[in-house]
Amino acid sequence: METTRRGFLTAAGASALGAASVITAGAGAAPAVAAQTASARPTRHAGAGRLTNLDHLRFLLDEVPLAPTDAHTTFEIEAEPRALAPWTYADSDGSGGFRRVGGGTLDETTGHWTQGAYNADDISRAAVVFLRDWRAGGGERSRDDARELLRTLAYLQTVDGPNTGNVVLWQQADGTLNPSAIPVELPDPSDSAESYWLARTVWAFGEGCAAFRKEDAAFAAFLLERLHLCLDALQRQSLSKVGTFVQSDGVELPAWLITGGADATAEAMLGLVAAARTLPDDARIRRALASYGEGVASMATDPDGGWPFGAVLPWTGSLGFWHAWGAAAPEALAAAGSLLGRREWVSASAGDAGGFTPLVLTCGGPANAWAPLPAEAQIAYGAHGRVAGALQAGGAGHRVLAGLAAGWFFGANTAGVPVYDPATGVTFDGVETDGRVNRNSGAESTIHGQLTMLLLDSAPDVAAIATSISGLRAHTGLRAIDAENATLSPGCTVVRPATGAWTGEGNLSGGAYVQVPEGEWVEFEVAEAAVLHGLIWRQATDVGDAVWEVRAGGRTWTKTTPAGGTGTRGLTEADGMLVPQLLGESLERAVVRCTSRGDVRLDALVVQPLVTTAVYETAAGDAVLYANSTATDRQHAPLAEGDGRTYGWDGSQHGQAARGRSVRVRGGGFTITLP
Repeated sequence: METTRRGFLTAAGASALGAASVITAGAGAAPAVAAQTASARPTRHAGAGRLTNLDHLRFLLDEVPLAPTDAHTTFEIEAEPRALAPWTYADSDGSGGFRRVGGGTLDETTGHWTQGAYNADDISRAAVVFLRDWRAGGGERSRDDARELLRTLAYLQTVDGPNTGNVVLWQQADGTLNPSAIPVELPDPSDSAESYWLARTVWAFGEGCAAFRKEDAAFAAFLLERLHLCLDALQRQSLSKVGTFVQSDGVELPAWLITGGADATAEAMLGLVAAARTLPDDARIRRALASYGEGVASMATDPDGGWPFGAVLPWTGSLGFWHAWGAAAPEALAAAGSLLGRREWVSASAGDAGGFTPLVLTCGGPANAWAPLPAEAQIAYGAHGRVAGALQAGGAGHRVLAGLAAGWFFGANTAGVPVYDPATGVTFDGVETDGRVNRNSGAESTIHGQLTMLLLDSAPDVAAIATSISGLRAHTGLRAIDAENATLSPGCTVVRPATGAWTGEGNLSGGAYVQVPEGEWVEFEVAEAAVLHGLIWRQATDVGDAVWEVRAGGRTWTKTTPAGGTGTRGLTEADGMLVPQLLGESLERAVVRCTSRGDVRLDALVVQPLVTTAVYETAAGDAVLYANSTATDRQHAPLAEGDGRTYGWDGSQHGQAARGRSVRVRGGGFTITLP
C-alpha cells in the first residue's frame, strides 16, 4: 500500500514500522474482536530452482466474509460468501517471524483499524502475482488464490449509485468496508473519484479476464464486465478529458492521466494491454489504452536533455519530481507500444531504461525519490520497476541492466545485504539511506519482490547476473555542492525556510538556498571533469538571470540560465520550480562562479561525472557499470578485470569494450563488464 506521492515513506507508509498492536485471527478463522498474535515463520520453499516463492505472501492472506449489499457484491457471493485478502503490513517479531498488521491503530473493542486490515491496492497486485505464477506453471493453488483475491477486489468495487465503477480502498477483517480512513485520504470517500486503487483494479481485472478466458469462461466474463464498469467510471473522469491539457509551471501537460499521474495510469495500462491481447476486437479497451498511452508518453523526457535524464515523469504536479512509485511507466509504454504499433512509445521506454536506469544504479540504486536529487529509502517497488522496464524495453543491453538492477534484492543496495530470501519468499520493506534495513515485510514489498522473481525465473540469463551479485562495492553518480557551503560574496544571504526543505514541488538540497542579489556571486570548486547543472529555485515572475562562468584548464566559458519566468503555477502547489538546468561539460577540474543579474535563489551546483560508475561484488570478481553522461564516446580507466560490451541507450550492442588500460563507453550509452 503506497502512501502519498510526496510522503516518502511517512505517515501511513511508515505505520508498520512502529505498530504496537498485533493482529486478528489467522487465515480460515472467524474475524476476532480482540487482537490476537499471529506470528509465523514462512516455510522453506520447495520449488526446484525457482526464485519465486509465494509462502510469505500466502502467510499474509486471510479469509474475509463478504456480505452482499445493493452497492457491493461479487461473483457467486451466495454460494461463496468468503474470499481472500492480504494483510497490509507484517511486522518482524524479532526472532524470524512476523505479525500481520493493519493500517493505522486497532480498536480492541471492534477489531477495526483506523484505516483497515486489507486494501484494494494490495489485493489487486497480489492477484496479479498469483495470476502470473499460475500462468508460469505455478499450479492450481495459485489459480485458486488469484480467483479468490479477484472476487474480493470485485466486492470493493461500487456497483450502484453515483460512484458506480469506483473502488473502496479499505476493508476491515470482518468484511466491513471503510470508505473514509483516518487519517483522511483523498479521494474521500475513497470511491468518490478515480484513484490509484481504481487504476490497479483495472490492472488486476485485465490480467484476470485474460488468464481465465479459457479456464473459466463465466468468471472471465464477470471480470470483463467489471473491467468495463471501471472504464465507465474512468470515462466520467480522466477519459472525458482526452485531448485537453493542464498548466504545470507554465508547461502544458495531459489532463487525462488517472489522478494526474503517469504512475497510476501506467498500472492501469498493464491491465488494458493484457485484456487487449486476449480480446483484440474490444474497441473500448483499445481506445482507452491508446488514450492513456498518449498521455503517459507525453511525460517522457529526452535522455540527452539533462535532468531527469530520459525518465518518464510520474506526476503533473511537479516538473522537478520523480518517484519510484511511477516505476511501471516505461514497462507499460513498451508493452502498449508493441501491441498498438507505436514505435515512439517503445523508444520512450528505451530512453528511460537505457538513459535513466544506468544513472539510478550509479547513484547507488533505486532511491525512492529524485526531488530533484536522489534521496530517501530504497524499496522493492522501485527496484522492481527498474527491472520490469529494462526487460520490456527489449534491447540486449537492457537485459544486462535488468540483471544489475535486480541485484538490489541480493545485496546491491545501500545496506550491502540481501533483502530477499528465496527460501521463505520474504522481501524486506526497504533500506534507508544510512544502510539500516527495515526488516518488516508487508504486502507491497512482498508483492513487488515476487513480481521481480517471476521476471527472473522467466529470464535465466538475467537471473544469473542478479543472483551472482552480493554487494555494491562503490558508486560514483550525481553529487550536489550546496550553495551555502560554497564561497559567497558579501551581499549573499543563506536562507533556511521555516517550512523546511520541501518547496511544495521538490526538496532544497541541504534544506537551504542562497539569496544572491544583483551583482553578487557564489563560487564553487569542482574537483573532477563533469557535466554541470545549476539548481536554482526559480520564481514564477521574471526576476532576471544567473550567469555561470566556468574556468577550467586556462579557458573560460559562460552560460546564462533564468532565475524566474516559470509562469503560471497552474495545478502545482507552489509558485516557481526546482529543476536542475543543464550548463554543459567541463573536461577537467574547474572553478564555477554564478553571478546574479537579478534576484537568484541558488540551491546548489549539481556535478555529474562524465562517466558515472557502479562496482558490484560477485563471487567471481567485480562487475562494473560505466554510464556515459555525454554524447561523445569516452574512455575510462578499468575498475575491474573482465569482459565487457558497450551499448547505446536503446540497448543496442556496439562491440566489445576495449581491454587493457581503458574501457570504451558509447556516447549517451553504457558499458558493462562482467568477471
